[in-house]
Amino acid sequence: MNAHLRANLLLLVLTVLVCSVAYPLVLWCIGQVVFHEKAQGSLLTDGSGKPIGSRLIAQPFTSDEYFQPRPSAASYNGAASGASNWSANNYLLRDRVARQLGPIVKYRGGLNKGRLVGPDIEAWFRKDRFDGKPGIVAQWASMHSGSGIPQNWVKADKINTDYVAQWQKSHQEDVAQWIKIHPNIPEPKPEDLAVPFFISYSKSHPGTFPGAVEHKTADGRTEKVIEPVKEGPDIQATFFDMWLKTHPDADLEQVPADAVMASGSGLDPDITLVNALWQLDRVAAAWAKKTNSDETNLHGEIGQLLHEKSHAPLGSLAGVPLVNVLEINLALRDRFGKTTKYGQ
Repeated sequence: MNAHLRANLLLLVLTVLVCSVAYPLVLWCIGQVVFHEKAQGSLLTDGSGKPIGSRLIAQPFTSDEYFQPRPSAASYNGAASGASNWSANNYLLRDRVARQLGPIVKYRGGLNKGRLVGPDIEAWFRKDRFDGKPGIVAQWASMHSGSGIPQNWVKADKINTDYVAQWQKSHQEDVAQWIKIHPNIPEPKPEDLAVPFFISYSKSHPGTFPGAVEHKTADGRTEKVIEPVKEGPDIQATFFDMWLKTHPDADLEQVPADAVMASGSGLDPDITLVNALWQLDRVAAAWAKKTNSDETNLHGEIGQLLHEKSHAPLGSLAGVPLVNVLEINLALRDRFGKTTKYGQ
């Protein structure tokens, strides 16, 4: 009996040592010696050796002088990797893509060739008529009430929620009418009242949309205040789809799919070379302005850099050429200047 217990105990100890100590230790040593960079997370560092990101995980860039990654349903959060799982016929997907397109799409031909559509969206929006009727914002809210898009605007930022809450206090008749239609919600939250809020707002502020505008306070701080706005990327993004419906014959450029569609992980670090070249005009113009250099020369130099940095899967045996966004942006910063923070 004791012999069997000793044998089992010895086997247990041996198994723990081999599987939980020796085996992981061997793999760790191999990883650190043979694949050190990958084992450490494929980190990229700045000139001082400080890690600034991984070449395997996307991070957002918003400044014009940097190439921008694919949209992310996970908000580029490595701990929340995942997709939206919206199907092709889901209106939320159409809305998100339209919002991506509004500020970036250009005309393809004619006298407007290469010109951004955004200013025309703003001019159309200020006329405040859609489908022959006044009140674009009210119609937008009513059209999208079932999708939750107006409600999402209210919940997107505390300043939006507070603004609608103030409206709720000063428009008791509108609130009472809404409760009469929705008796199962006797105490509505601000987001519940999104549609009547936008309908009321549209009447009071025709041709505008409630937008967050930054102001300097007396003590030097910056604070956001909701004000009626008539132009800007929010107008271009929010109302591009409605503008397109009223301009079905608009000759627009084809935008690379990965410029407006998120990846399955939401963290894809690469964009296609086609996408990068599509962004090249904006990037070259921004660096030319920033460095007071000739835009044509910079355009050619950055274009050559893109081709040098591009790669295709399986040693170019499969897929299309890709560009790692963080790597190319680091190369741009190192070559043209170091005054802009990473990720901006």
